[in-house]
Amino acid sequence: MLGPILTILGLCLFETVTSVDNAVINAEVLSTMQPKARRWFLLWGILIAVFIVRGGLPWMIVWMATPGLGPIGALTATFSSDPSVIDAIHQSAPLLLTGGGTFLVFLFFHWLFLEPKHFGLIGEQFFARQGAWFFAVVSIILAVIVWYALKLNPMMAFGAVVGSTAFFITHGFKENAEQAEKSLLKAGMSDVAKIFYLEVIDTTFSIDSVLGAFAFTLSVPLILLGSGLGAVVVRQLTVGNIDRIKSYAYLKNGAMYSILILGMIMLLDAFGFEIPAWVSPVTTFVVIGWFWWKSVRQLSEP
Repeated sequence: MLGPILTILGLCLFETVTSVDNAVINAEVLSTMQPKARRWFLLWGILIAVFIVRGGLPWMIVWMATPGLGPIGALTATFSSDPSVIDAIHQSAPLLLTGGGTFLVFLFFHWLFLEPKHFGLIGEQFFARQGAWFFAVVSIILAVIVWYALKLNPMMAFGAVVGSTAFFITHGFKENAEQAEKSLLKAGMSDVAKIFYLEVIDTTFSIDSVLGAFAFTLSVPLILLGSGLGAVVVRQLTVGNIDRIKSYAYLKNGAMYSILILGMIMLLDAFGFEIPAWVSPVTTFVVIGWFWWKSVRQLSEP
């Protein structure tokens, strides 16, 4: 019983921290909307974020990775004792883990090389000055993963390519989301249009946390519980003191280093290394907790 609880809590923390940027966008756009529209978004938006996005995306990913199970089988597979179902999940796991791990590793290096940040560790400033090397680094990483994956299972190599493709597609959507935010803040756009765009932006930002969730568990119901709870927390942050959350300068650093570790866990697991289930949630708590403490200490300095 302790294992699932630890997994759910780890998923909740990971979802919350990786969605802070999304919460900031939501808060800024909601401040320009009428009270009725804000209440609608915060109520129905939670249901959409939890059940459709955080529940639907993991289910679709498992279904696509294991099409033989069918839609209902993909949802209930983790509760089944049928040997054929267990074998199907086992066979598809390397494909899913390789794709998700590649996506997360790319995401970390994009942040390390190209995104603005508060420098929390020695070396981050050096990498930030080498932005042009990002594409060379991730290309080499992809080549290495594919090379070794081909020796074990060609589908793992395909999964790595899909993961890298998904990264660049979602990165394009995120850049568009940042530009869309400026339009949403302009007067003249209806509240209905703003709600629609906020839901699209939320879906785009949720892909990182959904893929990272598979480093914790392949159980769709557990992902729904943990990530869904995190989505509710993010909505509360949106209407709460979002400026206070933004003042924790190194929370984003903690989220990104957690993403790197989870991506590496997924890749190692895909290549046959036995990683205990508790490693993902525990390391998430430790890494994010350390950067949170570092942020608090910075705030307390004169």
